[in-house]
Amino acid sequence: MSVISEFKEFISKGNVLDLAVGVIIGGAFGKIVTSLTDDVIMPVLSVFTSGIDFKEKFFALNGEHYATLKAAQDAKAAVVSYGNFINAVIYFLIIAFVIFWVVKLANRFKRPAEVVEVVSAAPVASKEEVLLTEIRDALRARS
Repeated sequence: MSVISEFKEFISKGNVLDLAVGVIIGGAFGKIVTSLTDDVIMPVLSVFTSGIDFKEKFFALNGEHYATLKAAQDAKAAVVSYGNFINAVIYFLIIAFVIFWVVKLANRFKRPAEVVEVVSAAPVASKEEVLLTEIRDALRARS
């Protein structure tokens, strides 16, 4: 099989196409969630936290104090930007919450699976069971 025909077979499989569509939609969905977080939720959170900007929360490992994260980075100081971590956690929680509701809504619109009643035939006795039944019956008849 040539490389071209192998590639054609690989790419035409349904799972690859489903994955490609999922990645594209996921990228677009990520932009929506980023906008929701940056433009809607974070400003509301900053009102409740007295204007704290989580992006600017950091501490320098060299012990010096810097006015901003940019100033610390310009001074080549090693910094722990825990504010960015807080933002990442908030993004994750928002994405998880939105995905939860999307799946819940999608499940509501799914048609219920048809219930198929399985009717099983009477169990077929094995040769051993038939023989043992005959022996049992013969012993009962003797008594």
